[in-house]
Amino acid sequence: MKNIILPAALALGIAGAATAQNNFVLNASKLGAPVQSTMYGLFFEDINYAADGGLYAEMVKNRSFEFPQALMGWKTFGNVEVRTDGAPFEKNPHYVRLTSAMHPHKRTGLENEGFFGVSVLKGSNYKFSVYARNLGSNAKIRVELVNPAAMGEIHTMAFKEIEVNSKDWKKYTAELSPEENINKGLLRIFLVGDNGVDLEHISLFPAETWKNRENGLRKDLAQALADLKPGVFRFPGGCIVEGTDLNSRYQWKNSVGPVENRPINENRWHYTFPHRFYPDYYQSYGLGFFEFFQLSEDIGAEPLPVLSVGLACQFQNENADAHVAANRQALDPYIQDALDLIEFANGSTSTKWGKLRAEMGHEKPFNLKLIGIGNEQWDALYPERLKFFVEEIRKKYPNIKIVGSSGPDSEGKQFDYLWPEMKKLGADLVDEHFYRPESWFLAQGNRYDNYDRKGPKVFAGEYACHGAGKKWNHFNASLLEAAFMTNLERNADVVHMATYAPLFAHVEGWQWRPDMIWYDNTRSVKSVSYYVQQLYAKNKGTNTIQLTENGKPVAGNDGQNGLFASAVYDANDGSYIVKVANVSDSDQKVNIKFDGLKKKKVTDYSVTSLHTDKVLEDNTLDNPFNIIPKEEKGASVNGISTDLNIKAKTFYVFRFNVK
Repeated sequence: MKNIILPAALALGIAGAATAQNNFVLNASKLGAPVQSTMYGLFFEDINYAADGGLYAEMVKNRSFEFPQALMGWKTFGNVEVRTDGAPFEKNPHYVRLTSAMHPHKRTGLENEGFFGVSVLKGSNYKFSVYARNLGSNAKIRVELVNPAAMGEIHTMAFKEIEVNSKDWKKYTAELSPEENINKGLLRIFLVGDNGVDLEHISLFPAETWKNRENGLRKDLAQALADLKPGVFRFPGGCIVEGTDLNSRYQWKNSVGPVENRPINENRWHYTFPHRFYPDYYQSYGLGFFEFFQLSEDIGAEPLPVLSVGLACQFQNENADAHVAANRQALDPYIQDALDLIEFANGSTSTKWGKLRAEMGHEKPFNLKLIGIGNEQWDALYPERLKFFVEEIRKKYPNIKIVGSSGPDSEGKQFDYLWPEMKKLGADLVDEHFYRPESWFLAQGNRYDNYDRKGPKVFAGEYACHGAGKKWNHFNASLLEAAFMTNLERNADVVHMATYAPLFAHVEGWQWRPDMIWYDNTRSVKSVSYYVQQLYAKNKGTNTIQLTENGKPVAGNDGQNGLFASAVYDANDGSYIVKVANVSDSDQKVNIKFDGLKKKKVTDYSVTSLHTDKVLEDNTLDNPFNIIPKEEKGASVNGISTDLNIKAKTFYVFRFNVK
């Protein structure tokens, strides 16, 4: 399947034409394809500290001392020893022993640096927990939230003392309420007295998490996802699904069960870019598959888990043969992982994995409908392995839809090879990825118009406009994404899902940009691209409606003056929703004629717009509402047509009411 880039479209986004008359015709006489409930959604990958240090609300780094350097993230003082004998959790064998400093004016203890600091807010509460045992006699620890930069007499902003009253491992908790805000703080633990203790799984969470759950999610970030009204939620990646080698791939079975007994995983993003290197970036698996399924349910999105196809990242392995499941027998564990995951999500409580789901707190099935196998693999290595997954999943779970991949490129040799292979294997959807510059997005207004209507459906699984020389979040890139999405919407019979990527980025820990949502330890900001996605998701309608100019789609083509547009009908209220992106530098006059209304008439419309004169700017932590959608005053419409003024460099959503 080949896609032709249209050079004629390129100039339109740069200069545009002088104000001109553009005549659109909306054919209201016939409903088009249904717009899938999954049409606009979310892609999550643990890149840019998206999980630990981001969405996952745990504030302690290396809480179980399982990083390859057992004390990474910690500083120790006095007599502290890392041990592995007699630990309480099989998959996390390390713990620390604190014994007397042997002098009344010396101290034994440790400090954790958190993720870019331990940051807390005055007036908020924080839950500390630890598994501990004494060494034969009752012992005591003192837990503190510390601000080393404080200019007052003391650094300690909150503290509690905990008596460790058992020689057997036991969970102890305390709640800390800081007296001041702390930006770059520490969690400090002192041994009080001379009696020693062992400590394991040291944890600190905000008392208020999303849905107030234990082992919970950061409230503002989870709420931002819910506010997008997503239809699908893809996780856990992305390249981490593949791993740099097969041992470092994401393994879902390690991410479920008691959180204290989930082993860490090496995150391939800590070393992928030496110019943005984070040697302490590991996955705690605290945010695991159960939490992903639960979050999908919370926000009303269909979960789309993606699993390894038995191939490590091909970008990172020139000798691919050394990092693949080499034959059918070697693939069996990977195939079984996929089958077991479906059982975990959908199985009855009488099954092994369904029982575990229930034990974790969700007796009812999650009603999984989709599964992805493989991420950005290519060559024959991928379909040769995918074939066996398709066969076994179809045999046991015939109603599960399988998502395959067209590789890492938006067109070209591998893309053209993999699409027919996906069709041959009977994949239900094909995952396309495109991180491309402005010129590409301007040329893709007709991308899906000529796709095979009978083949697999499209999942536009990772996309973002990467500005040429401006590879950061800015309004113009978001505007071109909005223009491109008119093509997704117009071809909703072919495109069933679309997700911008990446989703999250910590301002002090990013490897990749642009990203949809940025944050530090206490604040977050939604990019303009976030608002583009939200406007589409909240106004997706129920059916496509044909919208044309001179009989052609409005797709930034010759003579269309830099305009991209699409239309849907919303059966919920009987309205017609028209989205228009003007990527040119000039205002455009548009007349919309509503054909086929019969006895009905358009009465009025409401309009929401996204615009700024500073097109290389975006929202920031200090100015989070710099560029946000604005509800503008609509107007009455007399019958079957209306005139609109479409400003330069603006995205609009018009909702026309009909009676």
